[in-house]
Parts: sequence; C-alpha cells; structure tokens
Amino acid sequence: MVRIKVFDFDNTIYHGESSVDFAFFMIKHNKRILLFLPSLFWNTVMYKLCLASKEKLEMRVNDAIRVIVRDKEQLLTLADRFWEKYYRKLDKRILRRIDPDDLIITAGPFFLIDAIKHRLNTKNLICSEVDWDKMEVSFFNFGDNKVKRYRELYGDKPIDYFYTDSYNDRSMMDISDRVFIVKDGRIKSIK
Repeated sequence: MVRIKVFDFDNTIYHGESSVDFAFFMIKHNKRILLFLPSLFWNTVMYKLCLASKEKLEMRVNDAIRVIVRDKEQLLTLADRFWEKYYRKLDKRILRRIDPDDLIITAGPFFLIDAIKHRLNTKNLICSEVDWDKMEVSFFNFGDNKVKRYRELYGDKPIDYFYTDSYNDRSMMDISDRVFIVKDGRIKSIK
C-alpha cells in the first residue's frame, strides 16, 4: 500500500503563524482589523496552548471576517502580495522533505496556503475553508477535524510520517506511524 508523509504548516513548514502574520500585513490595507487583532491573537495562543476550544477560536475568526473582508478578490490579491514578502519564512530543510504525493494539512485558510503552493513541492492541501457568500469559515481544519477531512479524502491510506509543532494535532499523531515535532527548524521523533 502506498504511504505518504503529512506536514502541518504553521510553525512546521512556516516559521510562525501565517494567518497572524497575514492579519498584521492586512493592517496597511484595512484598519478595521486592528479591532480584532487582540482577540484573534489571544484566542490563537490559548488554542495553541490547549487552553481554549476550537469553537471559541472559530467564533472570533468569523466575527473578524464579517467585518474585515469586504471583497474576495482584494483578499486574494493581498494573499499573493503577502507571499512576495513572507515566502522567506518557509523552512527550506522541511520543504526538501516534501514529495509531490505528500500532503500539507493546516488550520490556515485555503486561499492563503493555495497562494504559496507553487513553493511547497506538493499541490495536496487540506486547509480551513471560507464560504465567500456568507463571509465565514465553513470548515475549521483544527484538531479532530483534520482527521475527519483526511479520512474523507484519503480513506484509510496509511501515514508513514507526520510532522507538526503542536500536541493539538494529537488526533493526526494517533493515525500516523511515525511522528516528529518540529521546533525552530529542529526535528525530534516522538513516535
């Protein structure tokens, strides 16, 4: 049976939280985001520390999207411009481990990660999804949702290696044969 490697994105392939960096990048173009940054930042940190639920983070993100995002095309253009500056935060050593058949699975929004996929060595992405008509996140790819979406798309295909920065990915760890924690570009086997 064909096996794959699966990679988390933020703090694994990308040094930092790409969605947070994108929010700060957007300030130049949309000052309304300043109203939501403290809440988004706080809830993201609390979630990463396993101290807040994904539902609470989802609610805060949707509140922000409804106020901040007025035009889908403008947001897609900003995502392209963001990566012109921030592609340097991609970890080249981790990127070399990614093969074309491997998968990147992330809580980040599809529109943001899709804009950089030409530099990721694979086109296989599972991300959070935005319903552009309702201007809200329609699927948050956090925690157990990562396994749910993985199973929907890949069935029981075995995961040989899983790379992540966070124990929030415990559900993905559980279905992977080998697990590696990535911290500051260093890789440590934990399973």
